Amino acid sequence: MRTPVSVLSVVSELYPLIKTGGLADVAGSLPLFLKPEGIKITSLIPGYRPVLAKLPDAETIHHFDDLFGGPARLRRAEVGGLDILFIDAPHLYDRPGTPYTNEEKEDWPDNPIRFAALSAVGAAIGLGEVAAFKPEIVHAHDWQAGLTPAYLHYRAAGRVRPPAIMTVHNLAFQGQYAPELLSTLGLPPEAMGVDGIEYYGGIGFLKAGLQFADRITTVSPKYAEEISTLQGGMGLGGLVRDRIGDVLGILNGIDENVWDPSTDNLIAAKFDRLHIKPRRINKVALQRRVGLREDADVLLFGLVSRLTWQKGIDMVLDALPLILGTGAQVAIIGQGDRAMERAVRDAVTAYPGRIGCVIGYDEELGHLMQAGADALLLPSRFEPCGLTQLYALRYGSIPVVARVGGLSDTVIDANEMARAEGIGTGVQFHPPTVEMLESAALRVASLWRKPALWRRIQRNGMRTDVSWRRSARLYAELYRELAEDGPNAVEALRA
Repeated sequence: MRTPVSVLSVVSELYPLIKTGGLADVAGSLPLFLKPEGIKITSLIPGYRPVLAKLPDAETIHHFDDLFGGPARLRRAEVGGLDILFIDAPHLYDRPGTPYTNEEKEDWPDNPIRFAALSAVGAAIGLGEVAAFKPEIVHAHDWQAGLTPAYLHYRAAGRVRPPAIMTVHNLAFQGQYAPELLSTLGLPPEAMGVDGIEYYGGIGFLKAGLQFADRITTVSPKYAEEISTLQGGMGLGGLVRDRIGDVLGILNGIDENVWDPSTDNLIAAKFDRLHIKPRRINKVALQRRVGLREDADVLLFGLVSRLTWQKGIDMVLDALPLILGTGAQVAIIGQGDRAMERAVRDAVTAYPGRIGCVIGYDEELGHLMQAGADALLLPSRFEPCGLTQLYALRYGSIPVVARVGGLSDTVIDANEMARAEGIGTGVQFHPPTVEMLESAALRVASLWRKPALWRRIQRNGMRTDVSWRRSARLYAELYRELAEDGPNAVEALRA
């Protein structure tokens, strides 16, 4: 029998307690699939206001007299099979808005302090300063936890530190702050160097994680390649390339218990791969919810996304005349850049009954989109992995994706050869431009006019294994390797 390995996951959001995007879904589902592999994950998150409200009776296991400007408690709870530690620090986290922004969608000015605190507590736990729990591995996620490996390095002070993993969910968000914060963050002067946390004259949270982690993972193999390039590396490509032997791309998965059209209580009608006709009921329900003309026979494109340049929303808006010219409808759910939100609303006004939108997001509507849209648009200019296309495959909505990052890794283009072999699951296009998106939309419209072929592509997608099973085994292998080896040669060379 394999010896269990204990891992501390340091992350800024976690489903079902707090969610703004896919990071929360990943952090909340992967631990459940690692349990059968003998990996025990304990997740450390900030004690935001919604977290405090949901866990009022959580046990206190440690006190911090002064955590970046105020007292704090480390509290423990169990939710839905997840082992959770959260930092109850009202001066840092008990406030309205999102985990990252105020009610006006502006970044909290003390975000570097708030997430340095998350990292510092993660490092303290890793170094054995919390008697109730000492993990064998510390796993940090994205820039908000990026200082964790740096604190482990600089604060070890002769103690044996656990190996650290840094996972990049999106390299575009790096956490860059003024160098004057160095002492406030509790880091020594020598940290402000090219082989430390210094990044173009400032402090780089994500750069720190990439510099000091023993292993670096990304959320798809293709994205692991892309971030080691000049263009895809977004200023960090050289560092990633220098450490390429320590970089591993592991695809995200989804929790198939939550995302299952045959048992999903958030949709209008349940269905499965062999009984797909009830999707029409979901389609009409979706049309009603977003303000479209109700017609189960019209081709319905869906888009559920952050409304940002990265996600290619401007390309969708530019392609609308052609898409609507095929006779199709478009349903949009999301929020993001104010200018793009306005542009989406303007499109709804210009094409009443043909374009429908809901600015914002809720879980029920997200499920209904997957169950009701015929095709899901994902024209991202870059995409580390993406979960939307995985949900789409599971729910029989044909993904229309730019051939980048994890979209490339997870969707098989239904070209002529793939159709002949019976393996196509969606439509890919490249490069991510308006013209190529329009071409892809025309291909989708052509496929829609061939119902038998459309059903085959749907069923191919619904057969695809989009769970965490394969990826969980890869993570388990990585954790076991590090647990057996201890801190690797990277740390030994720095000593």
